Amino acid sequence: MTFPEGEIILEMDALRAVAAYAAENAGAVLAIFEQAAPSDIRPRDAVDAALRFARGGKRVKALRDASWAALKAAQETENAAASQAARAAMAASAAAYLHPLPNATQVKHILGATAHAARAVELGAGDDPAVGDAHIQRATQQMPPDVLSVLRRFPPAPPGGGRVGQLLRALDTALRTTP
Repeated sequence: MTFPEGEIILEMDALRAVAAYAAENAGAVLAIFEQAAPSDIRPRDAVDAALRFARGGKRVKALRDASWAALKAAQETENAAASQAARAAMAASAAAYLHPLPNATQVKHILGATAHAARAVELGAGDDPAVGDAHIQRATQQMPPDVLSVLRRFPPAPPGGGRVGQLLRALDTALRTTP
């Protein structure tokens, strides 16, 4: 599939659907982070900011600030699964900033929270790849049609990114081959 040089049309409703999907996936693994760092609210704040936007809030600086704060929380924890859960929250609040450019890296805004969530549960299960793969399979089956429509406007996910990148590409590939 060839993608044009110009911008992709992204309606605000589409951005809100992507943010809602990302927040739902990140929210599903917040407990992993909160168990490791019960007093650190930064990842929860990031998910909440994404949800506020998804429900009609403005795309404001607070979303970016929450995303950066969740990333800092991810970097500060020594628990690998908790770090991935915080990164899922970071990706959720960053999802509102999906850019309308035909660039493969933009797929991370759409599917990044899900890929980090899959890695979090995988690490939480003793680094069992089957757990991460099963998470991706469920996510494929539960993809909202409006988010799938947005994803298919972009080129396939880029290479790299270690295990999270593998999970991201597995999800992306499965979604693009699903009728």
